[in-house]
Amino acid sequence: MGALDRFAERVAAVAHRGGTVLFGTGHPHRLLGFYGALADAMSAAGCEVLTPATGRRVDITTRFGLRTHNLDYVRGVAVVREAPALRSGCATGVHTHSPLPVRTILAAAAEAGGPLPELVVGDHGWVCGAGQLGFEAIGLADTDDPALFVGEAEGRVSVAVPLDDGVRSDYYRPLTRYVLNRACLSQ
Repeated sequence: MGALDRFAERVAAVAHRGGTVLFGTGHPHRLLGFYGALADAMSAAGCEVLTPATGRRVDITTRFGLRTHNLDYVRGVAVVREAPALRSGCATGVHTHSPLPVRTILAAAAEAGGPLPELVVGDHGWVCGAGQLGFEAIGLADTDDPALFVGEAEGRVSVAVPLDDGVRSDYYRPLTRYVLNRACLSQ
C-alpha cells in the first residue's frame, strides 16, 4: 500500500500544478483501463496528456525476430500495434517490455520542440526507458519481472507498485478508484 500511496502522491502533485504527463503500456489488454482512467482524470484536472509520434514506426526485436510496430494512442495511453501488413486485428495493441517505444516518443517530442513530460506513467519498458533518460517515471510492476524494482533501487524509477499484471482488466478497478481518490481526482 505504501508504494500505491507514493504513486498517487506523484500523480496528485503533477495534476494539481497542471503539468505534462505521458502514459504508456506494454500490457494494453490488461492495464489500458487503469492508465486510461488516470489520463482522463489528469486531463480533466488541466494536465496536458502528451501524444507525440502517433504512427511512428518502431522496430522491436522479439522472440520471433525483428517486428515492425507503429505507435498509437488509446484514451491518451501510448501503445504499440503491429504494422498494418502484420496486424492481427488487435484493438488495443500488443504486449511489449521494450523501452524503444518510449524512447522514440520522447525523441520525437524533443525534435518537434514540443513539451516533454514532467511525469511518465506506465509499466515495463515505458517506465524503465523514460527513467534511464532522466524523466520522472512511475509505474505498475509485475512481481515476477524485476526491472522496475531494480530501476527504483537505482533511483531511476520514482515509484514501482508491485502487483500481478496478468489478471483480468476489471480486477484493476479498485486500484484505479484508490489512486484517483488518493490523488483527489475522483469525479
